[in-house]
Order: sequence, then structure tokens, then C-alpha cells
Amino acid sequence: MRVVVAPDKFKGSLTGAEAAAAIAAGVREIFADAEIVTLPVADGGEGTVAAAVAAGFEEHTTTVAGPTGVDHQAVFALRGATAVVELAAASGLDALPAGPDPMGATSRGTGDAIRAALDAGARTIVLGVGGSASTDGGAGMLVGLGARLLDASGTVLPDGGAALVRLACVDLSGLDPRIVTTSFTLAADVDNPLLGDRGAAAVFGPQKGADEAQVVELDAALARFVEVLDRVAGTDCAGLAGQPGAGAAGGVGFAALALLGARRRSGFQVVAELIGLHAAIAGADAVVTGEGSLDEQTLGGKAPAGVAAAAAQAGIPAHAVCGRSLLDEDASAAAGFASVLALTDLEPDPAVCMREAAALARDAGRTIAQRLAENVGATIGTSTRTKELTS
Repeated sequence: MRVVVAPDKFKGSLTGAEAAAAIAAGVREIFADAEIVTLPVADGGEGTVAAAVAAGFEEHTTTVAGPTGVDHQAVFALRGATAVVELAAASGLDALPAGPDPMGATSRGTGDAIRAALDAGARTIVLGVGGSASTDGGAGMLVGLGARLLDASGTVLPDGGAALVRLACVDLSGLDPRIVTTSFTLAADVDNPLLGDRGAAAVFGPQKGADEAQVVELDAALARFVEVLDRVAGTDCAGLAGQPGAGAAGGVGFAALALLGARRRSGFQVVAELIGLHAAIAGADAVVTGEGSLDEQTLGGKAPAGVAAAAAQAGIPAHAVCGRSLLDEDASAAAGFASVLALTDLEPDPAVCMREAAALARDAGRTIAQRLAENVGATIGTSTRTKELTS
């Protein structure tokens, strides 16, 4: 028996690695001699660096400007000349020191982290952009990489998306020259453009604390950023602002496309390649994946659905463990799951589920393994009976 355990994080309770370890421990209670491969996954957002580290990348810690400009520690992953930089670690909502700051939050720390990766020898950088706290079009990231944003009087603008409405000049003379010789991949499943009704401010601004008037203000500020940057960037910034993914992470996707020459790809697919998911799944008898909540977003390409699709491609059943499931049986099957077991099926109190998530995930792993053992037994019994009848 060979089982691959490849979950994403259970947000608020377990990292992907912790979930994988707990589920694997439960499987091992039933299949003591099984080969169990733990391989945490992610979709480009929070947990992407951790998934890379679990797969053999080296973890590096660096000091960056947090989303409100206060220094904090962020991690990136490095293997050879390939680095994984996670925006959530540098400029994410969870890094906010005192609640949302929709107008002033910055992506500058992401630029700091990229520069640290370059200093460490990276020449291929995967930029995972989920979980952003800011709506600054990636302007802060460019500042972290050496750009200067100036108003009409030549004064440097403060951090944050709102300040961009006063932007008069983008000075790129100090931009880190290593960017030109570095290959960037934008790991993002979001396909929104930068501006308009489906843009970064309109769609994601409210999630970061912006009210209706602030959304309008931020969208206008981002439009100003595109207009000014278009004069100096040497690329069609207006055209790139309309590209799918430009609105990812409050517009960091736009800056990555326009100034870093990034190529946008599915976050999950990028992570799957980095960690060797398909090779790990090949030849397995079963795959167990999962995350905190299985819901409609799961069907839109979240990591567990990606794992299930990879397993289906290899002809292997995929089972899901989750904190809760909002998918009915048909939706679960459509997502590619042979079975789904939620921690709330084992413990109905959500608070207990969060507090005891590791123990419950272990119980869930054991339950799935028991079902697998019963299926194996039934298959063996049927095979033996068939031989008796034909002899």
C-alpha cells in the first residue's frame, strides 16, 4: 500500500505540513507497513513557501517592511537559483499589526523579499500573490526594488494605494538591475484586470476593509499609476492593466507583468511542479488531500481540486479531509473526490474542531484508511471467490 497525503493548510488551525503529518499518522494506524508520502500543497497564497520547504527547498528569513511599513520577518524558499517568494508572508493580511488599512497598506515588503532572494543568488523567482493586504497596484513592491514615486513637487509619496492619486513621476533609475536577467513567474489563479468593475479595488478592496467611497478612490489612484508608469516603463502598461491577473493581490500582478516581465501561471500548477506532485502520485494506491473549507472556491481551482485532478489523471482515487464541507455529494464528485470527511462530521462544535484539529485530522486519516482497508478486503474476497467458481 502506498498513500500520498497532500493537503493544503487548515487556515487558523493547521499548516499544510501539520495537516499532512496528522492525517498520515491516522493512515499509519491501519496500514502500519504502508509507504506514506506527505507532500503539503498550496495554490500560490499563504503556505506556498512552506510547501516548497517541505519538498526540499531551504527556508530563508529576511527583514521586510510589513503592510503598514513596520519591519517584520518574512520567509522565502530557495533551491539552487530558484526562489519562492510569498506575498502573504511579506505583505499579507495576517501581517497587519492592527487591523485593515485599505488606503495605506503597501506591498513594499514584497519588493524587499524579492531583493533578498536576489541577494541569495536567485535568478528564477516564483512570486505567489495570494492574501494581499494592500491595493497599491504593486507600486510598493517597485519601491522595495529601488523605484521612487514622486508627486508634482518632487516629494516622495507615502506608502499605500490612496497616495497614488497624487503621482506625477515614477523614477525607475534606481530599480535593481538584476531584474532584467531574472525570470519571474506570477503564481496567481485570479484572472481579474487591474481597473474597473472587475478590478483590484472593486472586487478585492472590500475584503481589505475598503468602503464604497474608498473603492472608487483606489480605482482612480490605480488608473493614475498606470497612466504615469506608461510614460517611463517602455511597455504597454495600459494594455497590461487589462490582462487577466493584473488585478491579483491588489494589483501586484500588474506591476509584475509590466516591470518584472513576469509570466502568469496557475498558482497550484506552479506549486505542483516545484514540489514534484505528479511524480509522487504516480504508482500510489490512494491520495488524501484537503483544506480547511471545501466550498465553491474549491471548485474554482483551489489546491485540493488540483490534487484530485492530478490523481484522476493517474487513475488513482482521491479522498478529502477538511474542516468543513459546503459541497453536496454531487459537487464533491464533480471536484474529483472519491470521498469527503469533514472534521465537523467527527466533532460538531466548530470551536473544538479548531482547537483539536490535529487529533481530529488523525482520526479522519484513520477512518479513510479503514475504508480503504475494507475496499481492499472486498476486492481480495471477490477475486478469491471468482477463482473458486472458475476452478
